[in-house]
Amino acid sequence: MSKKYIDVMDTTFRDGFQSVFGGRVLMNDFFPAVEAAKDAGITHFEFGGGARFQSLYFYLQENAFEMMDKFRSIVGPDANLQTLARGINTVMLDTGSRELIDLHAKLFAKHGTTTIRNFDALNDINNLEYSAQCIKNHGLNHEAVVTMMDLPPKCEGAHDVAFYEKTLRQILDSGLPYDSICFKDASGTANPNKVYETIKMARKLLGDDTHIRLHTHETAGVSVAAYLAALEAGADGIDLANSPVSGGTSQPDILTMLHATKGTNYDLGGLSIDKILKYQETLKDCLSDYMMPPEATQVSPLIPFSPMPGGALTANTQMMRDNDTLDKFPEVIEAMQEVVEKGGYGTSVTPVSQFYWQQAYANVFFGPWKQIAPGYGKMVLGYFGNTPVEPDEEVVKLASEKLKLDPTKENPLDIADKDVTKSIAAWKERLEIEGLETTEENIFIAAACDEKGIAFLKGDSPLNVRKISEEKVEEKIEEKGCSKMADGNYTVVVDGKKFSVQVAEGNADIQVVAPVASEAPVAAAPAATPTPSGSGVEVGASVNGNVWKILVNEGDKVEKGQVIAILEAMKMEIDIEAPAAGTITSIQVKPNDAVEEGQTIAVIS
Repeated sequence: MSKKYIDVMDTTFRDGFQSVFGGRVLMNDFFPAVEAAKDAGITHFEFGGGARFQSLYFYLQENAFEMMDKFRSIVGPDANLQTLARGINTVMLDTGSRELIDLHAKLFAKHGTTTIRNFDALNDINNLEYSAQCIKNHGLNHEAVVTMMDLPPKCEGAHDVAFYEKTLRQILDSGLPYDSICFKDASGTANPNKVYETIKMARKLLGDDTHIRLHTHETAGVSVAAYLAALEAGADGIDLANSPVSGGTSQPDILTMLHATKGTNYDLGGLSIDKILKYQETLKDCLSDYMMPPEATQVSPLIPFSPMPGGALTANTQMMRDNDTLDKFPEVIEAMQEVVEKGGYGTSVTPVSQFYWQQAYANVFFGPWKQIAPGYGKMVLGYFGNTPVEPDEEVVKLASEKLKLDPTKENPLDIADKDVTKSIAAWKERLEIEGLETTEENIFIAAACDEKGIAFLKGDSPLNVRKISEEKVEEKIEEKGCSKMADGNYTVVVDGKKFSVQVAEGNADIQVVAPVASEAPVAAAPAATPTPSGSGVEVGASVNGNVWKILVNEGDKVEKGQVIAILEAMKMEIDIEAPAAGTITSIQVKPNDAVEEGQTIAVIS
């Protein structure tokens, strides 16, 4: 009796990189490993999309479309190259207009994609229908998704087998086109028994001809058991990664699953241990200089209580490292449980997992429910579709007050189409203003990545990769008594007087900023607390982060409470408000500057 062939998708170069390094791996560093994977007999790869699309523009100074083209040239025309899309978000930061969703499918088809796995974190099927049709219209395979997780203890009302059956029936009743069905557990929290019963239910409902697969992570420690349960229930495919980006926050390891299925009736992709070992050797060599975050290699027994996807966990901890707030990570994870409970039980997968994280982060740093993260608030208000259960009434009321938005039942696509800033014409005009080429690729990069996309296209985006060799160089500099300072604006105190200084490497063009006099020695200002000085009131950054937008100019008159700048921290927009009415006499930062908590943003007199 021949063994059942199980399709294996290698997630190493997309979800593996995202889950371990926050997506920050340079293409020329890993391409030799792609060649090795091809030689090992792998023909199905996840190679782009999801958060990995943006990470190239945000952190790597690389073009995702160029990476996709080169990847295709390495593996050849017959490989199944798959990307990840988030329904009405596709790979964008926010809900896209219909024309941008169609452009996503068009460009991904143009740049080497075979299959798009397409999910909605709320399991709102209305959010899949239009994107599914666009994917098929451009000649791609569409893999429709039901998203999974286990709810925190004592929570009920969704995320059981009955809920997944209801969601699957809605997919079938909607008539949306699909080529395969995936059950996606980004947090790795779905218990193996539920996985077994869910796949068994799906097989009965879909029949023997539909390709069914499971995607999970090792974050909670049950991924191998979940995959074995899925295979026993009739799954046709699973997702695996190769060491050193397997296990921990990523997918189970290829070799581990080959071992786990010894003596069974399953043939995992026709793969051989000897060839996978050679591929692993090459991959380890390619990534040997990359700093491995310790949390990426760990299994956390607390994740089922506060479900955080592996692909988001390390991205968030990397950002916390960037912002020097990593010591607060355990508190943020603990705070997530309440946020999930009150948010309507959307699956903890991007973008909803980020909404949960941002709200938990805000609850820890600003006090419980003192602020509402915009994404979380708009989710509970209905701007991204229907949550599986109704969100907490008090949280909905608070979100409405804080964001000055009414709850809605309007189709998110209709809302996006009415927003002129989400039109192709608006982004084409913006590119023309910036003197940039108006190719379809550039339009989509700008629309998907907003100001960071524009910065990339202008050649102004940062390179932010954590490599061991660079860390050692910085350590040596510090050992010699020299502290390596990042370019930017700093406040220094000399003889009790405060001066604003700008620091840049080499012979950079530095603007001279007039000193701000101080009548007394300066103490560190508390976060977001205005600091009076001889020349006015200093407005400080409330958290460590990056300047996203400056909304005023020197000389502008402002009212108390007016937003004068927006910071970005943890992919969250944080408004900096004027603490008093007056005139802006000094702006001491510029867009993309890194700022520390308490650092002066502007001075009002």
